[in-house]
Amino acid sequence: MDTIEKAPAKINLCLDTPFRHLDGSPEWRMVMTSIDLADYVHIETSSVFTGIAVETDAGFLPSDQRNLAYKAAKELQKSFNIKNGVQISIKKNIPVAAGLGGGSSDAAAVLRGLNKLWDLKLSTRKLAQIGLKIDSDVPFCVYSTTALVEGKGEVVTPLDELPPLWLVIAKPRASVSTPTILRKISYEKIIHPEVDKVVAGIKKGSLTEICKWMGNALEPITIKEIQEIKRIKQKMYAFGVEAAQMSGSGPTVFGICSKYSRAQHVYNSLKGFCDEVYLVRPCNLN
Repeated sequence: MDTIEKAPAKINLCLDTPFRHLDGSPEWRMVMTSIDLADYVHIETSSVFTGIAVETDAGFLPSDQRNLAYKAAKELQKSFNIKNGVQISIKKNIPVAAGLGGGSSDAAAVLRGLNKLWDLKLSTRKLAQIGLKIDSDVPFCVYSTTALVEGKGEVVTPLDELPPLWLVIAKPRASVSTPTILRKISYEKIIHPEVDKVVAGIKKGSLTEICKWMGNALEPITIKEIQEIKRIKQKMYAFGVEAAQMSGSGPTVFGICSKYSRAQHVYNSLKGFCDEVYLVRPCNLN
């Protein structure tokens, strides 16, 4: 038995961390959306093979227990005492270590796929709870829609669809270690963006308000490490985006345009400065 699951990338329209938990993990308040830049995850299960095998077309990704898709399969095998093995093949389109949640989305795709193949009948909410054991972005990626994300990442509240918009995504060459960035958060100095105002903008269907109130509390921290983020943002504004911001812990930057022709212009203009540039729209797995 097999299935192919789409694993969309995510961006953070708003990212705040109000405090740190006693275990060291951040409390999150984020507005996230999925975009139609996606990996494709082929999942096959069989009783002949009892282990877990992961292969990807990106040579530098781990295919053992360090891989989040592997962890997702292992978690379900263990939790439901399943003896069948799993073979996972991932076609990578999402840049790695980019702040776009590629590994988390692959893991979420494995959870959704095995839920079907093994007929576990788990609700999306339950799958999201299991996902939190793997990584804080996995619960959102299980839903893969526009949502408010709170807690350690496990409280996902789907929001209305976004107003029509196009996104230009640009990834600098540098990669970022999320744990390193999170360790550098100084809760006394952090600037908290207006998460509730972004949510209100989505409810009103107002792209102007969404763009006005967007923010990412981690951006100043990552910019200190990677100056190129600031340069890409400046270029995006110069080429005419309505708003530009870093996603997640970085280093990827996205720019928002209300018109396709403008987004196309920004995309073409950035291609000269950045190797990895994409022109995409928000998407919704449901």
